[in-house]
Amino acid sequence: MSNSASGMAVSDQCKLKFQELKAKRSFRFIVFKINEKVQQVVVDRVGEKNESYDDFTACLPADECRYAVFDFDFVTDENCQKSKIFFISWAPDTSRVRSKMLYASSKDRFKRELDGIQVELQATDPSEMSMDIVKGRAL
Repeated sequence: MSNSASGMAVSDQCKLKFQELKAKRSFRFIVFKINEKVQQVVVDRVGEKNESYDDFTACLPADECRYAVFDFDFVTDENCQKSKIFFISWAPDTSRVRSKMLYASSKDRFKRELDGIQVELQATDPSEMSMDIVKGRAL
């Protein structure tokens, strides 16, 4: 267990699932949440390889913060198949202020635990993480 600046630990399961996504491409995405009772970041949901970006965005709660990683496959202008791992910090305007502060203060430390993130996005509503924005950041 690692402690973050906010005192938030990161469960080993978070790191193991991320390694599986990164090394084996076992999953399309992983959603993480902070379990305030045990002061720990835990895995909330894992998206299977065949799930889409729409499936991913649909599983983010409208009024609660989350962290997520998404394995984004795309084709470059040179017609090369590529993949980038996105780290997404989801903090909707409708979530509790305390929750937003907790996620903001824990983010950098948690992100350091996940070695291999290539692009970071922060979103407060779905329009800030649309497919067009993701594609633009990947290229």
